Amino acid sequence: MISRRVALQSFGAALLPAHAALKPLGPRQVISLDGIWQIEQGGLDNPPTAFTHSVAVPGLVDLATPAFTEVGHISSQRKAFWYRRSFQLGQQLPEIAFLKLHKSRYGTKVWLNGNLLGEHMPCFTPVEFDARPHIVAGNNQLLIRIGANREAIPADQPSGWDFEKYRYIPGIYDSVELILSGAPYIRNVQAVPDPIAKTVRVVAEIVGGKQPAQCVLRTEVVELKSRLTAGNAASTSVSLAAQEHKIVDLVIPIRNGHPWTPEDPFLYELQLHTGADSAKVRFGLRSFRFDPTAQRALLNERPYYLRGSNITIGRFFEDADRAALPWDAAWVRKLHRQIKSMNWNSLRYCIGFPPEFWYDIADEEGILLQDEFPIWLLNPKATSGTISPEYPLAEKIIPEYTAWMRERWNHPSVVIWDAQNESVTPESGKARDAVRHLDLSNRPWDNGWGLPGAPGDTLESHPYLFSRAWGGGKPEGGKPFLLRELATTKTSPNLRPEQFNLKGPIIINEYDWLWLDRKGNPTNMTDKVYASMLGSGSTVDQRRRLHARYVAALTEFWRCHRKAAGVLHFCSLGYSRDGSIPRPEGGATSDDWIDLRELRFEPYFAEFVKEAFAPVGLMLDFWADRLVAGEKLVLPVVVINDLSSEWRGQLRLRLFRAGQPISVQTQPCTVSAYGDVRLNFDFTAPAAGSYRLEAALVKPGVSVTRSLRDFMAE
Repeated sequence: MISRRVALQSFGAALLPAHAALKPLGPRQVISLDGIWQIEQGGLDNPPTAFTHSVAVPGLVDLATPAFTEVGHISSQRKAFWYRRSFQLGQQLPEIAFLKLHKSRYGTKVWLNGNLLGEHMPCFTPVEFDARPHIVAGNNQLLIRIGANREAIPADQPSGWDFEKYRYIPGIYDSVELILSGAPYIRNVQAVPDPIAKTVRVVAEIVGGKQPAQCVLRTEVVELKSRLTAGNAASTSVSLAAQEHKIVDLVIPIRNGHPWTPEDPFLYELQLHTGADSAKVRFGLRSFRFDPTAQRALLNERPYYLRGSNITIGRFFEDADRAALPWDAAWVRKLHRQIKSMNWNSLRYCIGFPPEFWYDIADEEGILLQDEFPIWLLNPKATSGTISPEYPLAEKIIPEYTAWMRERWNHPSVVIWDAQNESVTPESGKARDAVRHLDLSNRPWDNGWGLPGAPGDTLESHPYLFSRAWGGGKPEGGKPFLLRELATTKTSPNLRPEQFNLKGPIIINEYDWLWLDRKGNPTNMTDKVYASMLGSGSTVDQRRRLHARYVAALTEFWRCHRKAAGVLHFCSLGYSRDGSIPRPEGGATSDDWIDLRELRFEPYFAEFVKEAFAPVGLMLDFWADRLVAGEKLVLPVVVINDLSSEWRGQLRLRLFRAGQPISVQTQPCTVSAYGDVRLNFDFTAPAAGSYRLEAALVKPGVSVTRSLRDFMAE
């Protein structure tokens, strides 16, 4: 049965920041203003008299030609960058015209044909300006001023501060559009899917024009690929006074409803028509929540374990080899496919939002996203010699959280709103609590090191065991962490003192502290770590092999103990900078590519870490690095199954010396859906020498998955 509801609601300007990434259907038009713009540096008050550079929009200012110097640094050369371009309109001017900037930084002020449209301080969320009063038939000129650095915006405005960044490069880094429509027009749409009932609730914001009007909102759901109609509905007649906003609320049954999952990212298109305006938006028949009792995720009400990584787009923006890659759709799609090739089904977009089309690609490729708002302040006291900015107050964050949610809430890939990273502040929690009701899908929230707001909200854990050798950056470092210590390490991931006694689903979305740059050299936070394990004369090959093996072992440890709802490696895309340079200029973290443009992972990483994230995985629960020859012991192996069906195969244990197997044992292995099992092998330590143990899952027609340990017998 189709339900219909029309409700009058009053909106303030702060609650109407975005059209929820709607795409046009006739008669609506969207004119893309992406492309090459003129650009010049200057002051904040007056535009330049001449424009002698050009730059791509979307993009960053460091892509300008000819290039500017000192971009991303505080420089006496400029306070601002000014963008300029012209566009043409026909003689028929529509009643509605909005100029939308999807993302720009730092502080945006816009003029159209010499008339001020407005100013926008947020750096990570879209803004729409009413362009209709100043738009003309024929030639129009658009002028946009952005601040040259973070200092151009108020100190209490989130600016993307990152302790491990050095350059804050400004730019219009997402698309610019002119949205043209008749009235009544569709301001925003929220699609609320129910995969169990096989329905979608449609909550549309309809806005009247200059004159009172009546309209009927007609909707249709079509399968994105087949274009087959899956459902439709229409509202009762809606009466709108001039400029009035109303909510139209419909529930549409979906025929043969097909759920969206990372394994099968099936998409629908919702089309909406008022008669004077039409638009469309995509959605997936997907629900997501955490079971607060079982402390694991439920995707479409079925258990689901998150296996994944992180993308730190803000750090990648300052990578020397980044160029225009973030705006190359083919490259971004390949990036997400390479991520899935590692047995990862999820990502955290960490401390920053990429361009909006990245979310479309995540929808299409099937990746679950923990979408993290760019606040990372730890605490406002000194941290490693660097003073963080003051925390923004909730009143500053609430409008940005609102715009963020309205822009993203139709993406099936977005399953967790992440309020901030590693920060201890009540303000993000206050802001979360003020806006979470806006999301009718009721996605869970993460709040960094702050307190959760509901039983299904996640707790963030970052068990950086190997950071101990770094010693907080002290010249002498600290006590090295040895892999054999995992035998006595707590299997429950650590939480911050503020969260220690809380019960809730835990996501490990950072761990290891073993970064190498793309050349295989330590970063300035891992140099002491590798020196403690390999000595001062280690080779690139030695470091890369150890890195991959240890990340794999840690991944097995955290996954197989089943104390975390998700395990996400850090990180699959960031910067790669010279780690021999002290912080903050030198690189602190890195990703694992050896060819960024072609997106080739470092081979050891691709081999060992991929296996550690296999859906049916295992852990050889043996961590000793030395045994006495002839010593008898039991070797436990834990096998886990993330799949919804039982797994049957063989568990094999082999002992290698000099790369050759010298003994083998096997036993049958059955693991129930979403289950785990612990099996044992009797083992006698061999004669003195260097050895490798390999536990492996073997099944005909399926790639072998291994867990490897090295030891010495004496």
